[in-house]
Amino acid sequence: MSRLTELERARLRWRARRGLLENDLIITRYLDAYETQLTDEDVSALTQLFELGDNDLLDLLLARKEPEGVLDTPRIRSILGRMREL
Repeated sequence: MSRLTELERARLRWRARRGLLENDLIITRYLDAYETQLTDEDVSALTQLFELGDNDLLDLLLARKEPEGVLDTPRIRSILGRMREL
């Protein structure tokens, strides 16, 4: 459960940049709050979320949809829950 290095955090923030402002705002608030606590497993889950299209990601962030298939994991549900609370 190693913590992220400064470079890894910078890379994560770069990959988190989205085409929809709403996604950017939600993800940035999440990273501002939790970035220093993220584990490798968290980054892996975030990476899966960041691979989604903007509209699909926004539907998850706004709880219009719930994660399905490979995204339906406890870690992804936990991350989404924290993002939705912010």
